Amino acid sequence: MGEAFLLEVSKRVKENRLEKKLTIQELADRCKVSKGFISQVENGRTVPSLPVIFNIIQALDMEVGRFFENIHTNEPTILIQKKEDYEAFQKEEAVGFYYNRIFTRSIGSSTTDFVLLELKKNAFREEVSTDAYEFKYMLKGSVEYRISGATYLLKEGDSLFFDGRLPHVPKCVGGDACQMLIIYFFNGA
Repeated sequence: MGEAFLLEVSKRVKENRLEKKLTIQELADRCKVSKGFISQVENGRTVPSLPVIFNIIQALDMEVGRFFENIHTNEPTILIQKKEDYEAFQKEEAVGFYYNRIFTRSIGSSTTDFVLLELKKNAFREEVSTDAYEFKYMLKGSVEYRISGATYLLKEGDSLFFDGRLPHVPKCVGGDACQMLIIYFFNGA
C-alpha cells in the first residue's frame, strides 16, 4: 500500500473518532486493543492489519465503503501544511510543554514526525525516552538539554541529534519561552 493511502487511513480514523465524540480509550475498548495502539494508528506510526482496521471501522459505526470513499492512493510530491492545521498534542505528563505536530510522514517501514515544541521558562517534566532518533533545532531562546546525566547548552540556531532511547529532558534557560523544531525518526523494522 502507498504511504499516502496509509496516512489518509490514519487521518480518517482520528477524524471519525472525534466526530463520534469518542476518546482514544473508548475506541480502544470497543476494538479490544490498547489506547497506545489507537494513538499510533492515528499518528501514522503503525499500520493496523486488515482485520483490525475493519474492527476499528465497525467500532466507529461506519460502513466500510464510506470509510474508504475518495481516499487518494497517489503519493503527493509536494506537501503543504498550513499553520492553522498544526495538531496540538500532549506527549507526556508535563507542565509548560506545548507541542504542535506539523506533519508525519511514513517512508518504507520508517516514520518521520515533524513537531514544534514551545517550552516555558518554568516547564517541568521527568526525563523520558522515545523509540526514535531525535533531531532538535533551536528556533528561539536557549535550553539546557540533559541526556543520560550530561548537560548540553543549545542556543538559537544550534542543533542536536541523539538516540531518544537515552533518558532526556530539556529545560528553558533563555527568556520566558524557548521554541524548537523536533524531528523524530522512528524505525519500523
